[in-house]
Formats: sequence, structure tokens, C-alpha cells
Amino acid sequence: SIFFSNLINIFFLFFFPFCHPMDPLTVAEILIVQTVLKESSRLGTANSNVLHYVVLELPEKEEVLAWLPGNPNLPRKAMVVMSVEGKPHKLIVDLKSKRVIEDQIVESSGRPPASFEELQLGLTLPHEDPRFLESIAARGLSLSDVLCLPLTGGWFGIPEEEGKRLLKFQCFDTNGTVNFYMRPVEGIAILIDLDSRQILSYYDRIKKPPVPKGEGTDYRLKVQQPPFVTPLNPISIEQPQGPSFKIEGHQVKWADWEFHIRPDPRAGMVISRVTLKDQTQQQQQQQDNKGHIQRSVLYEGFISEMFVPYQDPSEGWYFRTYFDAGEYGLGILALPLQPLDDCPAHAKYIDAVFAAPDGSPYVTPNMICVFERYAGDISWRHSEALLQNVQVREVRPKVTLVVRMVTSVGNYDYIVDWEFQTDGVIQVKTGLTGSLMVKATEMETIEHPTEDTSDGIHGTLVSENTIGVSHDHFLNFYLDLDIDGPKNSFVEGKLTRKVVQNSKFGRKSYWDMERHTAQTEEEARIKLTLTKPSEFHVVNTNKKTRLGNPVGYRLVPGATAASLMALDDPPQMRGAFTDNQLWVTAYNASEKWAAGFFPSQSHGDDGLAVWSNRNRGIENTDIVLWYTVGFHHVPCQEDFPIMPTISGSFQLKPTNFFERNPIVKTKPNFGQECADFT
Repeated sequence: SIFFSNLINIFFLFFFPFCHPMDPLTVAEILIVQTVLKESSRLGTANSNVLHYVVLELPEKEEVLAWLPGNPNLPRKAMVVMSVEGKPHKLIVDLKSKRVIEDQIVESSGRPPASFEELQLGLTLPHEDPRFLESIAARGLSLSDVLCLPLTGGWFGIPEEEGKRLLKFQCFDTNGTVNFYMRPVEGIAILIDLDSRQILSYYDRIKKPPVPKGEGTDYRLKVQQPPFVTPLNPISIEQPQGPSFKIEGHQVKWADWEFHIRPDPRAGMVISRVTLKDQTQQQQQQQDNKGHIQRSVLYEGFISEMFVPYQDPSEGWYFRTYFDAGEYGLGILALPLQPLDDCPAHAKYIDAVFAAPDGSPYVTPNMICVFERYAGDISWRHSEALLQNVQVREVRPKVTLVVRMVTSVGNYDYIVDWEFQTDGVIQVKTGLTGSLMVKATEMETIEHPTEDTSDGIHGTLVSENTIGVSHDHFLNFYLDLDIDGPKNSFVEGKLTRKVVQNSKFGRKSYWDMERHTAQTEEEARIKLTLTKPSEFHVVNTNKKTRLGNPVGYRLVPGATAASLMALDDPPQMRGAFTDNQLWVTAYNASEKWAAGFFPSQSHGDDGLAVWSNRNRGIENTDIVLWYTVGFHHVPCQEDFPIMPTISGSFQLKPTNFFERNPIVKTKPNFGQECADFT
């Protein structure tokens, strides 16, 4: 492997003389890490150590900002998270010297995520337990059809569970359908100790609801029977001259945008070093070779955590409060995108390279796609009918650039789009689809319940014997905005009603914006409400427009949701970043994950809410926004057997960033269909 590693290193050095300092680890670099860990006896068959993940250790932010293409490469390092003799370690491997330069134990109430091999325990361990065999036989099921999936168990202060790495398992009957999520084997609760690899506790309820039938649950096209949905004629967006964007390594250039994409095993994908060419500025600052100013907007942006608590407190469901990014990994669970269906024609794809549990590299092909979107939308327009002898019909089509990934976290598929617009807007959109997590019941209709429902059924009867359990989705985004540089401030503009006194025109009221610059982190904790509207600006007071306005961007929330759980409920304590929809903190390179470095089984003593309590100063300094897109999901029959996609989004929008509308000089289409507008 050393020879192979050196050979690949020579290849990359010859054909790629420099790499961007935020480029993900290559196959060669992961092989170096594997060799170093084996040679230091940290990894191998002779011990029980567990490798959780390997990622790029980013250089210091100041070094990245100072680096330019053509400069010498910054030192490349890898960060390794692994369990050594049962204790979580964070290691830093220097890839040039090929040695471990840091090795520290991570002191945390949380536990590292389970490895892929540990997640596979559900396929074998329950099948070796006589109690499980008896439970399956009592239900009349075939053992070969039963599949048990790993579920993180959370933390609830149960003494016998303290200090252990735990998983719980939910079992399903796969007979007759690929959509086995619709066929839960209800009532069985299995708790496994990952370190000892033993079943700690086993529970099977006395009253066993039937396994829902498999008929009508399969969503694949080949098994569908008429009548079909009324078909539509094919739609194709042509690009006869090819796409307008370029991908060079992991760097993307499109219109006036430049940015970097990095696949990540935990976050899925990271968008970084986002800059925008400004053709409205006359200043001669940092310029490209055409004399236009390339201005910084965003240093890094990604999904920091995804919190999915189910709203059923019963024996088999109370613990289902998942942190999908930190407990499983959005990138690890991302599968290859399907051309023409996940992404349109002319899309370009980016592969991901991750490390397997044994340290060897593997490739997820087509994990990310990049494409241009035109959906008939309008970028700007105006028609004028009041001028004599002048016809004014000005329309500009809206074409955007989309960067997309999809992660399949068990039953749910999450579609994540970063969409760049020519007017400087960045829209971030998340789509939720896939299969519901359902609960088996004896009920076949709600009009004739066959069991006690005095406490509610915690969801909706979506099919016979099948309850879609109510739950939430909270996706927290880490947004390190650098508007014309790192020194920024957060301004909340409160829209406030003003009363008109003694107006001779009869007007009684109007509203105005009252701006408040947050001095500390405590002042920048925001709960959204329709009755107290505000705008949320990140400004650089050191840079102003010609009219004296500080340059800035603002966060424009879309529809979202707030957590309804009690603040002292253990899942809410762990997911305390949902206490507010928007937070602002001082930049700290170690603070990236909203639920803490290890959210699995954590006590809520690490993460965004804890960091914000330090109440650091945030005026005219490097700051980070944390925004949560939330969904309350009460299932309905239309969600069965597969869910139509539901979406939420937010925008980052330039606000006094440009001297004027940056796309006023955009040219219209001049095809035959636009002849009337020429």
C-alpha cells in the first residue's frame, strides 16, 4: 500500500501542481492516513479500536484567505476520529511527514458515531438470541424475512445506560415489498452495548399488533398497475453551446460567482470561499484579470446538524430523537445521483472520497451535481403603457446555478440545493421525501378503534394497521458570512408601527425600521414571529457604498417551525439549537456542529446553546450565523406509501452590497419565442 500511495502522490503532484487548501482528502492521502495508523498500532486486526471518520483538517482561516492560486500549497493534514481502548480520540496526521502530530482524548458526555461495521450488528446479533427467535415465531414470521435496523438511543438519564455506547434496533418484515419501512414488527425493543457487542436488554410487549400488509406499499414503477397518472409530454431544456459554468477540481465558476465545493462525511457537502465579481464598483481593490472586483460573501456554509424527534413517548418510540449528521453522517449516507432524474441533462458531477472503517479509501460516484436551471421564471421586467410613441417591454429570464446532493438517512431522503442567482442572491433549499416511519396498530379505521386511544395515537392512520407518527425535522445551517472581509456586524432591523398624531390627512399609522446592532451573542438570539417582523443583516461597517450605506447581506427566512418540546426534555436539551431559529456567535474554528462534536448520547453540555452562553462580543469582528429550517410533520394518507417532496428554504440576499441593480445590463433572449420583445 505504501508503494501504491507513493505512486498516486507522484501522479497528483505531476498533473496537479497545486491544490486548493480546502480540497477534500484524496485517495492517496487517505492511504497515507491508513498506513500511519497501522504502523502506530492504532488500527489493525490485532486490536478492537474503531475508526469513525477521516476528514481534511482545515488550515487556519487567515492562511486560507491569504492563499491564491499559484502560491505554494498549504500544509495538508487529516483529522481522524477513532475509539482507542474504548475512549474517543481526535488525531491529527501530517500528510507530508506521515506521522501523528496530535492525539488527544475527547472529553465529552457524547459518544462517537457508530461505525458501519457496528451498524451491521442488527443483521446478526438479534438472530442469535432465543428471546428474539421466540418473538418472531409468535408473530408467525419467517426469520429470513426479518431485518433489524440500528437506531441511536438518545440519552434519558437512565443509570444503567450511563457510560456505554448504545444502539437500539427496530425490526421489519421484508416479505413482499422493498418498502419494508411500512411493515414494522411492532413491540420489540432491543438495546445493544457496542463495546461489549451484547444485548443489554430485550423487551417484547404482551399485546402484539399485527404486521401491516405488504400489498400496496411497493413504490417501484415495474410493480405498478393501471390506471396510471395522466402522462405529460416530455420536457427538455436544451443547451446547444453547453453549460455556462466551469468546474476546475472542486472550484466552480459561473456568471460572476466563484466558489468551492467539498464533499464531507458528516455535513454532506460544504460550500466555501464564495466570492462575487462586482461590475458596479469603481474601486480598484482585489481584482481579477479583467479589472472587475471579486468580493467575498461566504467563507463556509453547510448543514451543521439535522434533528428529527418523533412525538410518541411510548416504550418503543420515546427514544427516537435522531441527530442525523452527527450520529450517522449525511455524506456517508449519500448515494450516487441518478442522471436525468436527480439532475437534468448537462449536469456535471463530483465524486466523493471517504475512508472505510478499516481506513481504506472508497469512492461515492456522482455524489454532487451542478447544473443550470431555467423554469420559465423572470429575473426582472417592466412594461410601460403611459408613454406616448415609445414601446417599453423589458423582460429578462431567470437562469440560476444549482449545486445539489441527496442523502438517504434510513427511511428519509433529503435533497439539499444551494442555488446561485445572477443578482447576488443565494437560495438554500431542502426537500424531504422517502418513506414515513410508521407504527403498527390493530386499528384498520379511526371510526372503529380496537385499542386504547385515550392518549391519542401520536399521528395519523395512513393505511390499515399503519400509523404515520408525528415528528419534526430541524436542519441547522452554519453560515460563516464574510461580507467584504471577516470583520462584520449583525444588525436586527425591527419593523415597528408608528402612530400618526393629529394628521390632517386622516392617516393613523405607518411602520418604520428601527436598527439595532448586536453587541454580544445574547443580543443575537432570535425567535421568529409574524407579529414582530424583523430583517436580519450582516454588514461591514468598514466598507460603504458611495451613498454611505454599510455594505451587507441579509438572511431572508422562509417558512419554518420552532420546537414545541419542553426545554428540560432530554431530547430538547441535546437539540437546544432549536430554542431559537437564528443565532449569531463569534467565529471559533472548533465550533462547527450545532449539537456538539459528539451528539450521540450527549447530555446537552456541548453545542451552539452552550457556546452562545459565553456571550462573546460580536460587533465588527468575525461572526457566524446559525439558521434552522424547521418542519412539523403530521402525516396524511397522501404520504403513503412514499412521500411527495415537501420543501423549505431561506435566502442570503445582497442589501446595499452593490451600487445598483447588478443585473440591469443583462441581455434578454432573442429566440423566435421572444420576437415580440426585440
